[in-house]
Amino acid sequence: MTTPTSASVPAPVTPRAVHRFLTEHDPPTPCLVVDIATVVDRYRGLAAAFPDTRVQYAVKANPEPAVLRALAREGAWFDVASPVEIDLCLDAGADGARLSYGNTVKKPADIAHAHSAGVAEYTCEADSDLDNIAAHAPGAQVSARLLTDAPASVTPFGRKFGCAPTQAARLLVRAAELGLDPVGVSVHVGSQQLDLTAWDPAVAAAAEVFAATAVRGLRLRRINVGGGLGTSYRDAAPTPADYARAIRAAVDHHFPTGAPELVVEPGRAVVAEAGVIRAEVVLVTRKAPDDEHRWVYLDIGRYNGLAETENEAIAYHLEPVPRDGDHSGARTDDANGPVIIAGPTCDGDDVLYLHTPYRLPESLRAGDRVDILATGAYTASYSSVAFNGIPPLPVHCINGHDIDGQSDEGGATRGD
Repeated sequence: MTTPTSASVPAPVTPRAVHRFLTEHDPPTPCLVVDIATVVDRYRGLAAAFPDTRVQYAVKANPEPAVLRALAREGAWFDVASPVEIDLCLDAGADGARLSYGNTVKKPADIAHAHSAGVAEYTCEADSDLDNIAAHAPGAQVSARLLTDAPASVTPFGRKFGCAPTQAARLLVRAAELGLDPVGVSVHVGSQQLDLTAWDPAVAAAAEVFAATAVRGLRLRRINVGGGLGTSYRDAAPTPADYARAIRAAVDHHFPTGAPELVVEPGRAVVAEAGVIRAEVVLVTRKAPDDEHRWVYLDIGRYNGLAETENEAIAYHLEPVPRDGDHSGARTDDANGPVIIAGPTCDGDDVLYLHTPYRLPESLRAGDRVDILATGAYTASYSSVAFNGIPPLPVHCINGHDIDGQSDEGGATRGD
């Protein structure tokens, strides 16, 4: 097994059903295998950690129909960002009333489509978007997205989303004037947020908006604290219970007279650990005879599934697959050496790990397989359509509750 050499946490545990599926079916690479039983288990764990909180799955993390169906059966809510995501959720059996349109950048036609599907909640940060919501989703619930000053996350949002508290308060007052239902505010402290203090300034800003609108006669009632709940890759992520305690402490501190309704929007924390990417080594070479590092080129890279390796933000665990097909672990009889890991395309930016130290077996050669762990989130959904003629990352959804393989998902691929 290999991890970044400075890894402080053990490798994620690959779901047993995924190992079995890969052993029995040996699907063409690259591919992503997602265990639906693990998805459900992670969702239930989050729901238990956040009692009296609406747990709303961020569809963009992994919009596979089998994932959405399983979560719909659990009674989950869904954070959607486009008409296509709305339709996917409806097709999966979700009620339109349990969808929240969290994207603040949307066309009037997108809002009209959502309204016709029964979506009753929208997030905004600009007057023109608010006008469009009033025109195409009359009477809808509206939250204002705040621009928050949170500690840096592993994959931060920068300043793309949100507005100042003063502007948010003004928008919510105007929403009421337009006949909408201003319910509260929405914040997000960045994806893969490992700093538990990040939510305190965000909730403080929300409290500022609540106070500013109260003097205008509005009684806001809801805070969406966003996603950002992390998964352990190179660094250990807090547990769901850790996140819940930190968020609840921030809310109790800044709302001492009574906490508003809470919404949390996990994506990565629901699906990341459920997925494993099986890849093939295409080429192993050195740039010069005395080069310490070997270059290892995989058949998957930044453009066909591993977009989150940009700036080496997410350092995945890589596990070489023994040639005999035994999935018991790493090649313990083979020395590891330093490597640079790259993708298959002709783009010079398609280098996954140049600065993050990785080590792989010295015997590694073309044709060997490598499993990339905890890759259920932001992989297939980020995959390009056909850069360099490479198709989108195939996805196989299985159900680990039935280890004999006779699951209701049946190892089906995308579009099942």
